[in-house]
Amino acid sequence: MNDVQRSREGDQGGSEDGVTAAPRPAGLKPGHDERDSAQQARALDGQLAPDSAAVAAQADPPARTITAARKRKRARPFRREAPVLIAAGLAAALVIKIFVVQTFYIPSSSMENTLHINDMVLVNKLVYHFRPITRGDIVVFDGAGSWNPVRPVSSNPIVRLYDATLGSLLHSIGGPFGTAQGPPDLIKRVIGLPGDHVACCTAKGLVTVNGVALHEVSYLYPGDVPGSAPSAGGSFSITVPPGRLWVMGDHRSVSEDSRMRREDPGGGTIPEDKVVGRAFVIVWPPSRWQILRIPATFAQIGLAAASAAAGLGAFP
Repeated sequence: MNDVQRSREGDQGGSEDGVTAAPRPAGLKPGHDERDSAQQARALDGQLAPDSAAVAAQADPPARTITAARKRKRARPFRREAPVLIAAGLAAALVIKIFVVQTFYIPSSSMENTLHINDMVLVNKLVYHFRPITRGDIVVFDGAGSWNPVRPVSSNPIVRLYDATLGSLLHSIGGPFGTAQGPPDLIKRVIGLPGDHVACCTAKGLVTVNGVALHEVSYLYPGDVPGSAPSAGGSFSITVPPGRLWVMGDHRSVSEDSRMRREDPGGGTIPEDKVVGRAFVIVWPPSRWQILRIPATFAQIGLAAASAAAGLGAFP
């Protein structure tokens, strides 16, 4: 009894000396050694941790997946940007057509053989902001108020607003390929500038500007002479008023031009500020493509000198 008791007391004393048994790990079955414990821990980790292959696949997706995703990202912005790009292109084309260059169809024969019926020409609307109108230029102009009646103004304010805004815009735009040149837009060649004295004809049948004869055979319709006219009225003598122009067609025998309009306001001349622009190239049909150059006869030195003298004499 005492031995047993002492033995128990010895066990208790050992405990008091600070040596205590380590607690058994959770899930460790009695009788298993440390190797068994490690195997159980690994098994437990396998249940809790995700598959390493899946993690690697998520962290590093296949190259095909990345490429497809990038393509989808690029396609979506393009679809969103396409309408904006189209609208911007149309706006730019509209601005160019309204303010810079406009196309016009030729509906009549008054400018043959320089311009044929259904030719399409480009008209530069900016050129006269940088240089003055010169003799020999082919110009498109608004004939309202000079050759054509002034367009009536509606008493309806809505109609007037439309005419001043959208109607004017649509007229400037014309069709998808051009505006048919016709009333009130007309096309002719400039013969006389403000202050010029223009007359027809000399003994040789030539038109003169400030006493200098023009040699027009290079651009007149074959068979026409400078004094050819649709009716009596081929002969004239006029000093061009300030701010106005004397214009004539190249097909003199059929052209209704300044000669035939001497009973109209301005005595047949047109206002400079009604000029839309200068026709500078034929663009359609392709077989007719050509630059519309100023004929050499308008480069005569005597024209400029005589013009200055005529201007001083006519408008003191």
